Amino acid sequence: MNLYENDLYIEDLNYVGSLDIPWLKLKNKSILISGATGLIGSFLVDVLMKKNEEGLNCKVYALSRNAQKASDRFSRWSDNQLLKFITYDINKQFKRDDLGIVDYVLHMASNTHPILYSTDPIGTITTNIIGLQNMLNFAVEHRATRFAFASSNEIYGENRGDVELFEEDYCGYINSNTMRAGYPESKRCGEALCQAYKAQKGLDVVVSRFTRSYGATMKMSDSKAISQFIRKGIEGEDIVLKSIGNQYYSYTYVADAVSGLLYILLKGENGEAYNIADERSDLMLKDLAKIIADISGTRVVFELPDDTEAAGYSKATKARLDGKKLKSLGWTAKYNIQSGIERTLRILSKQYNI
Repeated sequence: MNLYENDLYIEDLNYVGSLDIPWLKLKNKSILISGATGLIGSFLVDVLMKKNEEGLNCKVYALSRNAQKASDRFSRWSDNQLLKFITYDINKQFKRDDLGIVDYVLHMASNTHPILYSTDPIGTITTNIIGLQNMLNFAVEHRATRFAFASSNEIYGENRGDVELFEEDYCGYINSNTMRAGYPESKRCGEALCQAYKAQKGLDVVVSRFTRSYGATMKMSDSKAISQFIRKGIEGEDIVLKSIGNQYYSYTYVADAVSGLLYILLKGENGEAYNIADERSDLMLKDLAKIIADISGTRVVFELPDDTEAAGYSKATKARLDGKKLKSLGWTAKYNIQSGIERTLRILSKQYNI
């Protein structure tokens, strides 16, 4: 089943589109999104195009390394003149004089697969830094009203044991002299680069710090633990836990992640970073595995990871984010972890005819 034929998915799009946020800031404007076929980016594109059916008239430039893949993913809108697919490698300079002014630039492209942190650590770092700089330069050259950077909960590193929840000014511990540090350190550097462009180029920037996100737009090839758990669940297989499962993390359903991003884009303060997080979706990895197993009618089994897998895993054992700063803008999460997981499994089971 196509996602656009799934009532629950369309319901999620309509929900985000009904948010009480200043949509008029996007009316008759243009927005460029890198990583447009990713988990967050693809849902955002669908929300904007759904709003265009209501008269938003926002031109959406969707960047992807494979334009045909993007066209297939967004089949419902492929003939809509308000959506333009652009083939682009984020690590190369982006020159498009034909686009003129682009009002909003959202940099969502990043290597977010733990297996690639260990097999392609160079690509992980360069994509997060060079790719971001290419987008920042584009935003300056095309006189963007605002630039939004998709950052990560991983910038906080390991909890030092002094707090329960990470506020935006918390600085955890990262051992930078390791291969696995490439992802969090390059995300940290990316945030600093955004601040540099704000100070030196006068660019208006906001930073969204996403937690471990999931939902119907996730790819079954994703190597993150939650993605693999969900894949096993919809296939009716046992959930494989490759640790004792005491890692305590924050999670966010994709509709809530995108709603948070829109609040930050349209209501956030210039230069500020915001956690997109809700405490109702904080839990240990073993409990997440059990929720998925219980819903799927399977069981949790334990298996030691191989060396490549283990090298890509986060070393943080406790990473819970404080979302009160974003909530002060009016944002609330609609789904907790139980309802979000249930919804994801229902949508994906129909999509893959399982």
